[in-house]
Amino acid sequence: MPSSPPLALPLRAAIYARFSSDSQRDASIDDQVRVCRALAAREGFEVGEVYADYALSGASAARPRFQQLLADARAGRVQVVLAEGLDRLSRDQEHIAGFHKQMNFMGVRVLTVAEGEISELHIGLKGTMSALFLKDLAQKTHCGVEGRVRAGASGGG
Repeated sequence: MPSSPPLALPLRAAIYARFSSDSQRDASIDDQVRVCRALAAREGFEVGEVYADYALSGASAARPRFQQLLADARAGRVQVVLAEGLDRLSRDQEHIAGFHKQMNFMGVRVLTVAEGEISELHIGLKGTMSALFLKDLAQKTHCGVEGRVRAGASGGG
């Protein structure tokens, strides 16, 4: 009697969510997780861990849950990384390129709700756009602080 092929198990997906400032709301994480769970359901992925960093900038990779996601991917506990958008994973060109390279090397797929499956093209274009966003934000912040100081107000928090 011929044996039937083994059933394919669903891929283990991890969700990463982040928001960058205290002025944003915690519900932002819930919203990101909700749309990622919907993506996982459409794709037939099994969601395991949800990694979320609260009020931490995407300009730095030194985010505790992001680092845990990397460690778990290296340990083989993650086969797919889901995020709302590439900028949730990182806004730094070097970090996002390194992240993509590591995931690609380990055979871990990266998908976002906004961009779909992430390729080198996304890394180049979106990485550049995120870097420009950060540069523009820094310039606007500096301009605003200077304006407050010129008006006699405190330049700090």
